[in-house]
Amino acid sequence: MMALHSEKGRRRLDEYVRPGLLCAFDFDGTLAPIVPHPDQARLPAGIRQRLAALAEFAPIAIITGRSVDDIRDRLGFEPDFIIGNHGLEGVPGWETNAARHRALCAQWRAQLEPALRAMGDPGIVMEDKRYSLSLHYRHAREPQAARRLDELFEQLVPAPRVVAGKHVFNLVPPDAAHKGDALRQLMSMTGAPRALYAGDDVTDEDVFRLPRHTILAIRIEYAARSAAEFFLPQLEDVAPLLDDLVQRLRRAGAPSRTRGEIAGAA
Repeated sequence: MMALHSEKGRRRLDEYVRPGLLCAFDFDGTLAPIVPHPDQARLPAGIRQRLAALAEFAPIAIITGRSVDDIRDRLGFEPDFIIGNHGLEGVPGWETNAARHRALCAQWRAQLEPALRAMGDPGIVMEDKRYSLSLHYRHAREPQAARRLDELFEQLVPAPRVVAGKHVFNLVPPDAAHKGDALRQLMSMTGAPRALYAGDDVTDEDVFRLPRHTILAIRIEYAARSAAEFFLPQLEDVAPLLDDLVQRLRRAGAPSRTRGEIAGAA
């Protein structure tokens, strides 16, 4: 993984940032700072303004672990695409398996609730996102909270796909689409030959592992084991990146998209 502001990174931006680019972003830890409680998260005004400027030249997708209903009110603008629940909610055709995925999550919740009560740790919070579950343990009193939760998940029937994050475990139906699947489908829908994606967590690795000749993958904060090709040192570097993307698309002659085009895509 190399710094995006390296010579190679600048060359890749020159290669990728052209008319037709699809720009996709994770939310928490990428566009908005990580906060003590998930319901406190909001898109900063400066980022919102920059995304709106970028949307004049390129379609914008938000691909998040949050549910679509949850994320929509936190953005303050309407991107072209909102994909929730780590890629399984919001892409065309996702409704086909929605009822089954919802039933799976209800089963897991029914099994987890008594076990969590028995643990007696108010710092472990279960978030029901209808089609997936998240177990937050940032404020857990138990030092071994992650290990104990892992042991609980091994007992769940049927077994979920468990994706670890920053002080959170995400329980997802095993056959559910992930973020990489969602991005590929959006590229196919829009006819975008290339996409830029920025994210910061384990669930974003499903995008980072996609072929590099079609995806410019950028991780927020360096991580030695990440599959992302490039990284930005910190979340504060995202605003200058958005400014740079707008300037590059203008120089490349990207046509300005009308409000009707943007609203129609959304």
